[in-house]
Amino acid sequence: MARPSRVSRALSQNFLADRAAAARLARLAVPDPRAAPLLLEVGAGEGALTARLAPRCRRLLAYEIDERLVPGLGARFSAVPQVRVVAGDFLATTPPRTPFSVVGNVPFSRTSAIVDWCLRAPALTDATLLTQLEYARKRTGDYGSWTRLTVLSWPRHEWRLVGRVGRHSFRPVPQVDAGILRIERRRVPLLTPTALPGWRHLVELGFSGVGGSLHASLRRTHSRRRVDTAFRSAGLDRTVLVGAVSPGRWLRLHEVLAV
Repeated sequence: MARPSRVSRALSQNFLADRAAAARLARLAVPDPRAAPLLLEVGAGEGALTARLAPRCRRLLAYEIDERLVPGLGARFSAVPQVRVVAGDFLATTPPRTPFSVVGNVPFSRTSAIVDWCLRAPALTDATLLTQLEYARKRTGDYGSWTRLTVLSWPRHEWRLVGRVGRHSFRPVPQVDAGILRIERRRVPLLTPTALPGWRHLVELGFSGVGGSLHASLRRTHSRRRVDTAFRSAGLDRTVLVGAVSPGRWLRLHEVLAV
């Protein structure tokens, strides 16, 4: 493993120094190079992942916020025509209007903001992000529970934990392992655009915590009889905790309560 020469704690930098892990992340991000016209890399660092992504796409925009690293990146990839190094904050850029993918070893402290950016980008097809393992497990239901953000976005986006990377694959070594989080925009959404406001209302009501349980929270808007019917249809016990309800069961609740 090569040891990176410059690290900024303020930017929450942990360089991916394991070549095998970088190659694996590139394969997971771009399974079929023929289907990757445009790729945006978040936090290119010293280019370890960039070098493995470049042969797998037609065009790669490598974003790097640390101005100390930009000249080295530019020099390293000056002879690679499909790579353009972009100096600046990825979060400040306007999403492309044509289909594109996002990949990156993201700064752990900025994970939520980067994920939100991806979810808001209309032309995003998928994002493959190296995050704290705990974050990836929480968002994908790997702990047996589901977060509000995952459930809210589920009709349009699928969340999966597709791999793990040990903490010793990074320099400096962080305190925790990392997870490879894959977010894919569905080609056919599970709900129509007109149904999405009702979906958001239902999920936010359920996660409000008002009433002491999911069943009680939903009764603030719906009658006990309708909520009981929806719970039976979804195969849920009235005492179930809101986080234990999978997105599929939420969809069934919505199907019954939206009538």
